[in-house]
Amino acid sequence: MQQLTPRQIVSELDRFIVGQADAKRAVAIAIRNRWRRQQLPEQMRQDVAPKNIIMSGPTGVGKTEIARRLAGLTGAPFIKIEATKFTEVGYHGRDVDSMIRDLLDSAIQMVRDEMTESIKTPADEHVEERLLDCLLPKNETTLSSFEDEEAKSKRQRTRDKLREQLRAGELEDRLVEIGIEERSTVVGVLGQAGMEMDVEFQNMFEKMLPTKRETRKLPVRDARKVLFSQEADKMLDRDKISRTAIDRVEQMGIVFLDEIDKICGTESKNGPDVSRQGVQRDLLPLVEGSTVITKHGPVKTDHILFIAAGAFHSSKPSDLMPELQGRFPIRVELQDLTRDDFVRILREPQNALTKQQIALLGTEGVKVRFDDGAIESMAQIAYDINRRDQNIGARRLYTIMERVFETISFDAPDQVDKKIIITADYVRQRLSDVVKDEDLSKFIL
Repeated sequence: MQQLTPRQIVSELDRFIVGQADAKRAVAIAIRNRWRRQQLPEQMRQDVAPKNIIMSGPTGVGKTEIARRLAGLTGAPFIKIEATKFTEVGYHGRDVDSMIRDLLDSAIQMVRDEMTESIKTPADEHVEERLLDCLLPKNETTLSSFEDEEAKSKRQRTRDKLREQLRAGELEDRLVEIGIEERSTVVGVLGQAGMEMDVEFQNMFEKMLPTKRETRKLPVRDARKVLFSQEADKMLDRDKISRTAIDRVEQMGIVFLDEIDKICGTESKNGPDVSRQGVQRDLLPLVEGSTVITKHGPVKTDHILFIAAGAFHSSKPSDLMPELQGRFPIRVELQDLTRDDFVRILREPQNALTKQQIALLGTEGVKVRFDDGAIESMAQIAYDINRRDQNIGARRLYTIMERVFETISFDAPDQVDKKIIITADYVRQRLSDVVKDEDLSKFIL
């Protein structure tokens, strides 16, 4: 984990997300507290619970992006999941423990990628030798005890010549024959029934499934990837990957639980909503701290950071079960975006939509420039439509940008004049029809 201070974390988040200072400070403190916990004596460390967070605010104001960027900054395993996943099929919704298994899967991939990078050089060397073995006919690579030195030397010169061509990229389209192994999975064999199996039974069943072996002819460029994966599997310690990933999930994992407001228990005509209350009861042990059994080993959830978010239009965080509320001690409210926020979103972030559009059309040799009036017009239109129709926050800018650039993007490959200036007049012209027609704007913008 990078030892970032709260101020550094907020500064990094500011590069991508406009405003929402309170939410940024809250998550920055929560992350720093994780590092502080690691510095404590072992006996005290076990008693320090994570400071879970509930973020409330309208859609499109940055809740998900804050959590996602936070995970990227710290190198933490991260998963985003909608709370409605556990209620959409009534009382037989998805098992809440599955979020921890999914989190572990992402951590295993993360650790595997890191370890693969560390063995890349020797793995590449092995791949090169195997490709050369495939490129040379088998009878020419088998040395006989009766062969003279001249024949051996000739064979080596041929191999060296192929090696030079291989490294120069001259053989990428040459077909080679390689062996491929594919292990069957429970889900692949049994489908939905396999998904519903107990984890331990899945593991036992998979060990009984056969490994499928076949030979394929692939271009060198594709064969190289397959062979590298095979060589990496031989060189990597799977048990070490699993142990490292489990430790990383337990100490650094972040679960972003979106639409938490959708599982707030509400009274209906037929009594309390059992499905929603049931999901809350299922979530409670995970947030309090429990052990989830996975095919890679048990995972303790005691110190996983849970960040919940929701719009809370027709409910409030206090509508959650008291026990669950107590496990989310930090509450932050994200604010509606203003016109000035939209202007900043279009101008300032490292990944601003205007910068993305300039880069995309730059691939066609088209140079795009936005004048200040164009950016302010797009911001004003986004703000006005959000107030008039449904407020979808910064997501409104995506549809506005696509509408403004629809013709330009279509004609870009055929443009004679490769310089385009986006003005306020052009923006108003492109959006005039949908801005005037309120019914139409609901569907287009």
